[in-house]
Amino acid sequence: MSPKNELSSGAGPRVCPIADALDVVGDRWSLLILRELGFGVHRFNDIRANTGAPRETLTTRLRELEEAGVIVRRRYSERPPRDEYVLTDSGQAITPVLRALRRWGESYAAQ
Repeated sequence: MSPKNELSSGAGPRVCPIADALDVVGDRWSLLILRELGFGVHRFNDIRANTGAPRETLTTRLRELEEAGVIVRRRYSERPPRDEYVLTDSGQAITPVLRALRRWGESYAAQ
């Protein structure tokens, strides 16, 4: 991070790509969904089981991540209609961040 390049003019909040990123992936459920997709878990019920997310919350977060272009929904069964979720290039690009967050959690936040 380079605070000198992003000095606030004092006229309002600092423009911040970190805040922009957090708007997209900055809640517990979104990060856990991305973790699961990174582990190769693509189906709703499996993601739900592995994250513990309530059904409605998971549905909402998956839609938000899809709208943000971080994941795509892909049909894997027509009868009955079933979809799975896959990381886009944007979603793949966040995996090093998740690995770093995991390492930090293991070192500093583990109980």
